[in-house]
Amino acid sequence: MKRIGITANRGKAEARIVARELLHLLEAKGAQVVLDESMAHILGRPELACPVHQFHERAELLCVLGGDGTLLGIARQLAGHALPILGINLGTLGFLSEAEPDNLQVAAESLLSGAYDVERRMMLEATLYRQGKALATYTAMNDIGIAKGSFCRIIQCAVYLDEHYVATFNGDGVIISSPTGSTAYSLSAGGPIVAPNVEVLLLTPVAPHSLTARPMVFSADQVIRVEVDAVHREMGLSIDGQFGYRLEGGDVICVKRSPHVTPLIKWKGSSFFEVIRSKLQGEWE
Repeated sequence: MKRIGITANRGKAEARIVARELLHLLEAKGAQVVLDESMAHILGRPELACPVHQFHERAELLCVLGGDGTLLGIARQLAGHALPILGINLGTLGFLSEAEPDNLQVAAESLLSGAYDVERRMMLEATLYRQGKALATYTAMNDIGIAKGSFCRIIQCAVYLDEHYVATFNGDGVIISSPTGSTAYSLSAGGPIVAPNVEVLLLTPVAPHSLTARPMVFSADQVIRVEVDAVHREMGLSIDGQFGYRLEGGDVICVKRSPHVTPLIKWKGSSFFEVIRSKLQGEWE
């Protein structure tokens, strides 16, 4: 019997409807289902409630109903537990999602029959140092952003690869992304699209005050160190664009490949570039 978890973004209007339908489909086919505590309460099934951080103990895979932001948050919470995740898109683009609400029947059948592949997506680990002391370490699936405040002057980011000086970027900041994150903030800042099976670290300057500053691709086995400085105090560190930490001049951020990966469920025969063409509305046609 398959054991399947369901969690959803309550902020999405259709989340309750889609979660109820998916629950019905899975249970009708003999699956054992667990729900996040909030959704279990909403659907009137308290006996199925499970805290998100315990899903790996009670489920073989997890369905995440929401947009990419919802999936990113769940991926960080479950980092290290290797629980395969299927994204069901209730958002706008949904680069990380494999299913849509209008094909839940097919999705349920594919999950229960094992007609899917699992892609192990590389994650990032970032450690923030201040005056030589490690303040915090974060795990990200998409990217680590270092940026100025909305209305502030430029910041200075001196970049090192391992112990080698690379360049200093004066501008709005830099983004360090995983291959998965190459289609997120980095893409909007002019970075390249990187296939998810190519394990690299991608560095993208944001609005650099230079005609020669370009995105750079480094080995995933190396460490990127960024030393930040500015004449103001409006600088921040962001994790997957979802939460952050106020930076000060002289802070150092070290980013490397995380020991954790996010297993994403993908349908057999699906293509990364097909998804890109579809999500970018046929701009490559």
